[in-house]
Amino acid sequence: MLTALDKRLPVSSAGKEFLRKAFPDHWSFLLGEIALYSLVILVLTGVYLTLFFHPDMTERPYTGSYGPLRGLITTEAYASVVDISFDVRGGLLIRQIHHWASLVFVAAIGVHLLRIFFTGAFRRPREANWTIGVTLFLLSLLEGFCGYSLPDDLLSGTGLRTAQGIMLSIPVVGTYVSFFAFGGQFPGQEIIPRLYAAHILLLPGLLLALVTVHLALVVYHKHTQWAEPGRTNRNVVGKPMVPQYTAKSTGLFFVVAGVLTLMGALLQINPVWVFGPYRTDHVSLDVQPDWYVGFLEGGLRLMPAAETDLAGHTIVWDVFLPGVVLPMALFLVLYAYPFFERWISGHRPEQHLCDRPRNQPTRTALGAAAVSAYAVLLMAGGQDVVAYVFKVPFEELTYTLRTSLFVVPFLTYHATKRACLGLQAADRRRLSEGQATGEVRRTPQGGYQEARTLLPPAEAYRVLVRDEPRPLAHGTEVWRWFRKHRIRNALSRWYFGRRVEMPATEWLRRRIDVVRAGPGEAGDGDDS
Repeated sequence: MLTALDKRLPVSSAGKEFLRKAFPDHWSFLLGEIALYSLVILVLTGVYLTLFFHPDMTERPYTGSYGPLRGLITTEAYASVVDISFDVRGGLLIRQIHHWASLVFVAAIGVHLLRIFFTGAFRRPREANWTIGVTLFLLSLLEGFCGYSLPDDLLSGTGLRTAQGIMLSIPVVGTYVSFFAFGGQFPGQEIIPRLYAAHILLLPGLLLALVTVHLALVVYHKHTQWAEPGRTNRNVVGKPMVPQYTAKSTGLFFVVAGVLTLMGALLQINPVWVFGPYRTDHVSLDVQPDWYVGFLEGGLRLMPAAETDLAGHTIVWDVFLPGVVLPMALFLVLYAYPFFERWISGHRPEQHLCDRPRNQPTRTALGAAAVSAYAVLLMAGGQDVVAYVFKVPFEELTYTLRTSLFVVPFLTYHATKRACLGLQAADRRRLSEGQATGEVRRTPQGGYQEARTLLPPAEAYRVLVRDEPRPLAHGTEVWRWFRKHRIRNALSRWYFGRRVEMPATEWLRRRIDVVRAGPGEAGDGDDS
């Protein structure tokens, strides 16, 4: 049967080609796999928890085994989570593994996106895969928030109340959005069942579908790789999928599973029995949401109070801007960035070699500034705890964080750009003068100097083989009456205008051009 099928479909040849596909061997490429394996563990533990969780907001007295809550009015959802924690065999362990895996999953996607960004692995032909990756990040945030809200404890209920306030801040349609989401007045009876359906069905289905497409595009476009001897812009050097890469990847899965199990067993997280059930007249103190929505909490806390009455509608700026505009702007920038860089760099061949972050100082500086702004917002999300622990006046801390939100990214941008240029200058000195050997020699004049030697070929290759897009100037020549593309060219000069040129002979530059040539631009015989 297999022989007959193979005669009609290219199963055997396609399978052999897939199993022998090369995967570059570098630790930074494992970040995406950590996210994938965290998702697998989330699915496995989530299936177990689904058997015992009741997404019902009907209230009744608690009659379970946890004494301090006995007789307290709770929802079925909250009571079932407490029962999972104390009465289901292994329930608390599985709950905590599931929660830790969700945090690691979102973190791994975020760090993986940063790796893609700083190394330029989003460039042609991978713009579509970058878009899918950003969508996966967005869906993972929504999935995490839905799961975080299901226990209906005081912490998650406060988060839902915050979410409802953000919905209400949307001009004109905010009240309708809140009404349809909660099925009436807050909290209503519908929100937990709806979040449950999204958490176990809709969002996981989208995540698994997009992960499949994402991996298929990785296989189709081939992996990016770091510049090393023998690696060019037209080949992939690495270990075959079977058996080397599969063995290493399987080992990584068990390591991830083992670490998450240890975290679930030893590190307590989300003790809902301590928080108690949600009541609309209570609010939780000294607690913050999971880290991935901490920036949203920080923005809400830092924004000064401001509102405007316009045509009979009240626009609450201190909620609308940080709660709606900020996350929309964040993901709009993430989606648009590859196309912005391609616009200011002009038409360029496919890029399969990773950039060293120092070789693209503006991109690296922008990324570092964005990370620093996120760090400030994350700290602001716990400003009350910071003020209490470090005995800092709350008002002074708030004003300091408001100032830092603008000053810290500005300073980070310029410091990072200067650092990148300084590292390029250091590379140039190492190429021209060689690297230090640690030996001190006496010169014929009676002085002393440190002995230096030429860089190893692999190190020189990594330094010299780099992407060097030139600032665009077409359309703004002095002889033109009307100069086109002035904005694009000005942005191109700002982005690509500063770099440290490396010492290289004309012959060496030609060899570098051959290595960096895109597929179809150089013969296979030039790959050496």
